[in-house]
Amino acid sequence: MASAPAHVTGRIAVVLRALSGFPDHGASTSEVARASGLARPTAHRLLAALAAEGYVDRDHGTGRWYLGPELYLLGEAAARRYDVTQHARASVHRLAVATGESAFFSARRGDETVCLLREDGDFPIRSFVLYEGSRFPLGVVSAGMVVLAMLPDREIDEYLRRVDLTVGWGAQYDAGAVRERIARTRETGYAVNPGLVVEGSWGMAAAVFGRAGEPAWALTLTGVESRFRDNRRPELGALLLKEAHALTTMLRG
Repeated sequence: MASAPAHVTGRIAVVLRALSGFPDHGASTSEVARASGLARPTAHRLLAALAAEGYVDRDHGTGRWYLGPELYLLGEAAARRYDVTQHARASVHRLAVATGESAFFSARRGDETVCLLREDGDFPIRSFVLYEGSRFPLGVVSAGMVVLAMLPDREIDEYLRRVDLTVGWGAQYDAGAVRERIARTRETGYAVNPGLVVEGSWGMAAAVFGRAGEPAWALTLTGVESRFRDNRRPELGALLLKEAHALTTMLRG
């Protein structure tokens, strides 16, 4: 069992993440409670405590909650170290223009990948599985698969013992199937998601590595199945690997 401070910290983190899913119009206490999986009184108590410190803000006319000014200031400070999107934006743009597909940049956050950037190419049919702010467990979408595949075997084993991806994602995500995709990803250098999350919506991704050689981010292309046939995937994979290598080199420099 977690200690009390860790328990409280975890609940605060869940509340803030839940509130971040309502960036435009804010959220009611009930919406935050549902999104965070907490009881409404607990969610309200945490929101009130966070508001007292400026981490969330409340519109007293509507009663809706918003992320607060203190988070903006903290984000500005953290951006000096963690905000790599300014460098990734050029890679995402080149991929979208070169392929016509939707291109993305995602970051690893613990056991998840979080989509930070999206740019659509000129092909008119889109896949909307990924969007800015979307989160998926490692191993589910192509970004999470390539990050997982590039981790050391020890970390992969620990993750698959701890996390059951079949809960919420189906039998195609049992540990054996995930390990097979890891092996294929390591062979080619890029991950392929053949419509496993939404039928007909394909994705491919390559890992971007941090200074210590860890897979910290991913570049992704998504689109409809007809655009990811056998004869085109090597071309898309080569483009992803080229941009991922260039971005890794830039970030390390």
